Amino acid sequence: MEVSFSKEIESLRLGAGQAFHGEGILAITKALLQSGVAYVGGYQGAPVSHLLDVMVQARPYLDELGVHVEACANEASAAAMLGASIHYPLRGAVTWKSIVGTNVASDALSNLSSPGVKGGALIVVGEDYGEGASVIQERTHAFALKSGMCLLDPRPHLPTMVRMVEEGFRLSECSNMPAILELRIRACHVRGSFVAGDNLARPVSTRALMAEPAGFDYMRLAHPPVTFRQEKLKGEERIPAARRYIAEHGLNELMPGRREDLGIIVQGGLHNALIRALQQLGLADAFGESEIPLLVLNVTYPLVPEQVAQFCVGKRAVLVVEEGQPEYIEQEIATQLRRRDIQTRLHGKDLLPSGGEYTVEVLAQGLLAFLPPPPGEGGGGGASASAAPLTPTLSPEGRGSEWLAALKERRAAVAAQLSKPLPARPPGFCIGCPERPVFSALKLAQQEMGPVHIAADIGCHAFGTFEPFSMGHSILGYGMSLASRAGVSPMMQRRTLAIMGDGGFWHNGLLTGVQSALFNGDDAVLLIFKNGYSSATGTQELISTPAEPARHAAPDKGASLVHTNQTIETTLRGLGVKWLRTVHSYDVARMRATLKDAFTSDFDGLKVIVAEGECQLERQRRIKPWIAGLLKKGERVVRVKYGVDEDVCTGDHACIRLSGCPTLTLKDNPDPLKVDPVATVIDGCVGCGLCGENAHAATLCPSFYRAEVVQNPRWHERLLASVRGAVVRLLQPA
Repeated sequence: MEVSFSKEIESLRLGAGQAFHGEGILAITKALLQSGVAYVGGYQGAPVSHLLDVMVQARPYLDELGVHVEACANEASAAAMLGASIHYPLRGAVTWKSIVGTNVASDALSNLSSPGVKGGALIVVGEDYGEGASVIQERTHAFALKSGMCLLDPRPHLPTMVRMVEEGFRLSECSNMPAILELRIRACHVRGSFVAGDNLARPVSTRALMAEPAGFDYMRLAHPPVTFRQEKLKGEERIPAARRYIAEHGLNELMPGRREDLGIIVQGGLHNALIRALQQLGLADAFGESEIPLLVLNVTYPLVPEQVAQFCVGKRAVLVVEEGQPEYIEQEIATQLRRRDIQTRLHGKDLLPSGGEYTVEVLAQGLLAFLPPPPGEGGGGGASASAAPLTPTLSPEGRGSEWLAALKERRAAVAAQLSKPLPARPPGFCIGCPERPVFSALKLAQQEMGPVHIAADIGCHAFGTFEPFSMGHSILGYGMSLASRAGVSPMMQRRTLAIMGDGGFWHNGLLTGVQSALFNGDDAVLLIFKNGYSSATGTQELISTPAEPARHAAPDKGASLVHTNQTIETTLRGLGVKWLRTVHSYDVARMRATLKDAFTSDFDGLKVIVAEGECQLERQRRIKPWIAGLLKKGERVVRVKYGVDEDVCTGDHACIRLSGCPTLTLKDNPDPLKVDPVATVIDGCVGCGLCGENAHAATLCPSFYRAEVVQNPRWHERLLASVRGAVVRLLQPA
């Protein structure tokens, strides 16, 4: 049962003149329909998951518009969809997460950019960058530069974001270049409103089919010898056409300020943070009006040399606010200014950090270094101190330097109140996650046979790299774990282990890992977590997701629901895997034995273990409405809870080190003669049984008990409970 986006789907139906209220990513989704998009594809991932999730659930409405929607196997297949726009006047949009998605799609993007597009092609990328990111610290900007694609970075303001989607398609069509629209996390989740327009149905769509294909045109192929001509077209026709369109339609925004001797050139996505930093310095008001002129680059590639030069000429100094490295924009601006012999001082990475997210605090520090010092203080700001100084004035929080000092003091005050540093709180598996018991079994197996090299992967199972498991030697791409151990296996006495999820298996692992290992006859172990969904990207459905009837049946055996779909197993057998075991994730003892067998077996070749257990989040989404319905009808409901007998617990805490479940924690020992705290199971336990399984498999203390909580019990259960209670009270001491 997926998350429902019914309310979001209704907002997609808004017509001209109606007010749209919501998040930025949903506004982008609506803008695609207003732009007359003909087809949409992609691969989910934060912060742009909602775009495709909403589109997939809105298929009945999109069918009315003639819009085709496809959830792709990976980003490469999504990028290849845009090939429809090479020959035909079809506007297409695809989406994926950040640089990791662009990396996967790069082959298709290069071969799309070389011949160029006829219909507008827009790629919505969730630019997940900075300390809060979940991916490698790189930017999509380099791909736009090397392949010749327009790159839009809209100001986080819903009307501007919607306009950039609509203009992005037109820019793509007038220049024949694919366009990338990058959205930072804050832009995706910024809330606001805009006046909606009507959704457009294109002349060619799923409801208005083409009678004949396009005629053969070798120039539309990314194939020599025409690729040499295509490369010339990028510099001679496409980029100049894009620059003309950007300038003529005002895609970049010039925001004047009274101090025209200074200027700031900023990526559109950083505009809001920059304005807030200027407010701390008293150089911008509550309405976003800046004292310093701003050139807001809603299109960061290609830049318009004349626009940049006109903004910089006559100024003492200009600050380029560009997040990330290398400083592509700053370098290009410096080149353009020197070619025109404009001697305006240019600052950027000399005053701002080379890496990391540009928060308000970071920008304020850079601005203080850029601004001239107050009279009499001397020193060197970024601009010449001989000219009239631009002194920060008092703001509600105080002057910028005072505000930054106050932030530092508040941090110090909080730290002083703590007796010791806060403990580290790394992320971990969800309560009841079926992947936790597998790592417990792996931990036990390694105690017997020794440590093994473990190639980790992208997905929920990557939490196994944190405490208390700390397992995983490398993460080299989604579904790439089995491929990444290929260079290690021949060098090790003991077999290596590769871990991937069912999402990674279908995304890339089947071909780059399994097929390659079988072809080369590699002797390795592959562990596939089969939880039924692409949980790493938001529990979207896969080809191996349980069938719809099974998911809506009574969830008495929800943990084994994924067994209703054997696509992974049949695919592996069909590909030639001879050693294959499917083990229930929560059976720790059997999983430990199977892992040990895989590492010690005489079989020479790829050994695959499928750890089967439904994603607990999806299971809870299924059973909670089901249980609520039973209770509403007054029917009997039994819930399983686990606990620890505090009189038996020795305070060893091996159970916690082996499990890491958030609901298995500590409390003070009730026995005044014992010092060590005892283990306890707190509210939130979903009754997965891992604590008891671990205690049994590892031969730990017998302190765990299993209890059944019965709601709406039958008459004989009530009678039996009262008799038992009476007997217990009689046996208790006075």
